[in-house]
Amino acid sequence: MGTLIEEIFSRKAGRPVQAGEILLLDVDYIMSHDNTTPLAIKAFREIGKPIHDKNRIVLHLDHAYPAPNVLAAENHKKIIEFVGEQGLPHFYHQGVCHQVMIEEGFITPGAIVIGADSHSNTYGALGAFGAGLGSTEIAVAWVTGKCWFKVPETIRIELTGKTQHGVYAKDVMIYIAGLMGMDGGTYRSVEFGGEYIESLPMNERIVFPNMSTEIGAKCGLIEADSVTINYLETATPAAGPFEAFGPVNPRYEKVVEIDVSKIAPQVACHPDVDNVKPLEEVAGLEVNEVYIGTCTNARYEDIELVANMLKGKKVHPLTRVIVTPASERIYKKAMKNGLIEILMDAGCTVTGTGCGACIGRHGGILAAGERALTTMNRNFIGRMGSPLSEVYLASPATAAATALTGRITDPRDYL
Repeated sequence: MGTLIEEIFSRKAGRPVQAGEILLLDVDYIMSHDNTTPLAIKAFREIGKPIHDKNRIVLHLDHAYPAPNVLAAENHKKIIEFVGEQGLPHFYHQGVCHQVMIEEGFITPGAIVIGADSHSNTYGALGAFGAGLGSTEIAVAWVTGKCWFKVPETIRIELTGKTQHGVYAKDVMIYIAGLMGMDGGTYRSVEFGGEYIESLPMNERIVFPNMSTEIGAKCGLIEADSVTINYLETATPAAGPFEAFGPVNPRYEKVVEIDVSKIAPQVACHPDVDNVKPLEEVAGLEVNEVYIGTCTNARYEDIELVANMLKGKKVHPLTRVIVTPASERIYKKAMKNGLIEILMDAGCTVTGTGCGACIGRHGGILAAGERALTTMNRNFIGRMGSPLSEVYLASPATAAATALTGRITDPRDYL
């Protein structure tokens, strides 16, 4: 029928659809968190109609949890009271919303999931449509179970070859952001495919749809295949059977071909995610904080990589190194396997799960004049605290190497 987004929307519409059409579709799940749920509750009250299906609503406390100030505490109180009042069954405070959505089995191939968070694009890693919407649209979906969509045109990013030693999915996606620019995918579905994507495990695949947001995409998608299905069956409680499907005779607006074997470690430099340079051009730049966390790179495999690089060593004494696992499940596994102890012995501070430092709320914010090297997905001015601070983005391996030296460092010297 067409591109991957056309395939997903056609299945939901019950007929073939094409880019440019405007559709009213049922949504499978509606997600919001402690930053956005209070506004959705306000809009819900103003609409004055009952919730359409309580089982489709998934609420999280993660952006400022545990509450770092009174305002956050009041928002949590408001949300908890709403959950009790409405008898909502899906309420979580066990990590970053996107990671928990995947872990708890809400994301499956062909699903349509909307979230009051810009990185809801993350769900495309499992062949689902995920997109960020405003809190008012979330409230409307609460009472209707539906949402309007304009079927986007598709840009295909075809990734071939094998990466060099020390180069990871994050490096490749940062390179793509530099190539495409922050508006290169505006209101487009960006398909990531090719032999490189097919070879990746789920933790690495997630990076691409997650950061499709940073190039303006409406959604980022990877077709559901055997890797997807195996992940769902072994790592989530999602109920199958699951369908593997991809684009069928697609017509793309544009195809971008990239040989990943030519990509070296990359860094997205202050103050924009598309201000990308090969690491060697910024190597040696002093950093005050290394932050390993967020919905982009705080999965078990990321923490394991960092722990293996830091084992038996000490981080730089004047550099704060903060590790925030993406979920309680990841934290528990890392603790069980000794990774948390390795990190703490190396001098890292391991925090509870959540998004606090990434959005400059708590758990690692920056002072004026400070510079951080992080595994986050965005680095605009003021993102991690003071507007006079600087944020640089890189892979977990680069973060670990930088933690050891206190300066932006090529991970290939330490792997």
